[in-house]
Amino acid sequence: MSTPFRVVIACGGTGGHLFPGLAVAETLKQRGHEILLIVSEKSIDSIALKAHPEFRAEKLPSIGMPSVLSPAFVRFLRRSWESLGHCRDVYRRFRPSAVLGMGGFTSTAPLLAGRMQKLPTFIHESNAIPGRANKLAAKFVTKVLLGFGACAPYFEGKPYAVTGTPVRKNLGGAIPREEALAALKLDPARKTLLVMGGSQGAAGLNQAIFKCAPLWVDQPVQIIHLTGDRDDRLAAANYQREHLLHYVAPFHHKMEEVYSAADLVISRAGASSLSELSQFGLPSILVPYPYATDDHQTANAKVFIEAGAAELVQEAKMAPDSFGLLVTNLLTNDRRREQMAAAARAILPHDAAGNVADEVEKAVQEAQTR
Repeated sequence: MSTPFRVVIACGGTGGHLFPGLAVAETLKQRGHEILLIVSEKSIDSIALKAHPEFRAEKLPSIGMPSVLSPAFVRFLRRSWESLGHCRDVYRRFRPSAVLGMGGFTSTAPLLAGRMQKLPTFIHESNAIPGRANKLAAKFVTKVLLGFGACAPYFEGKPYAVTGTPVRKNLGGAIPREEALAALKLDPARKTLLVMGGSQGAAGLNQAIFKCAPLWVDQPVQIIHLTGDRDDRLAAANYQREHLLHYVAPFHHKMEEVYSAADLVISRAGASSLSELSQFGLPSILVPYPYATDDHQTANAKVFIEAGAAELVQEAKMAPDSFGLLVTNLLTNDRRREQMAAAARAILPHDAAGNVADEVEKAVQEAQTR
């Protein structure tokens, strides 16, 4: 075990940055290190941090980078300069030994401040195509940590390690299928389809699933549908009308239950969702969010497709007849699903939070012995 030290983790702005960052923070704290979180002023960060009073946190007034031709670019530069000054003040008091940025422009100023102090600095890129902030930050960090090995060519010439994307610590592990289904009041004799739209971009996927529902009426199928913020009542009414056994909620806080109950998953292709599908070894049909930056969800999905872990369907091509048949064929083909599950389990590094923590500890130890 390494000598305890202090780490800054910049992880605010979106759940895809925040929750992996919290997972790494928890792992480093368990190893005896002191953590300072740097987050954005967004409500998602404030709400999530209420559940983690054990961590100190600082908020930055950072914003996404607009086009250099936009009038907003001047405001972006001003707030970035303010953020850099704030980080330097915080570091003088906290005295970190390393800085980890989980992506987004909330990470840029903390990483630059760390670089100016000659500290080991890292970015973590969850997706198969990197975001603009990480492309910029990669120019001055010590090492790039990747969720997908397929992302490495975008950082050519930069030291990197494929760590996987950390999953939330409160996720838990698999539980017996019968126990999970009982908790959701579902039938163990039926095949269970899990649909996850997520909070962003769920509406299009939800509507496509509603159109397919009549095709499953005569099948021994039941549905768990996590609709996101707005469609839960509509989904429940839709399944009641079709007499389909179902569990519907905007979100479910015990995700180990829905993952353990599922025989097949229909999901967006965000990096965190894919990491969880890999951890639980679940076969899936991936429907990338069509408006994701640089279409990075399609790139993420292709990693799973090429490994044989999933099927890929674009949202615009979710015709009810063909998509409904694809779902039915997979649910009735146990061998195919078992093969997909094994591929999903093997595709990504597990204990990603531990892998990231290992990289940080190794770099700090090297810096201390110079």
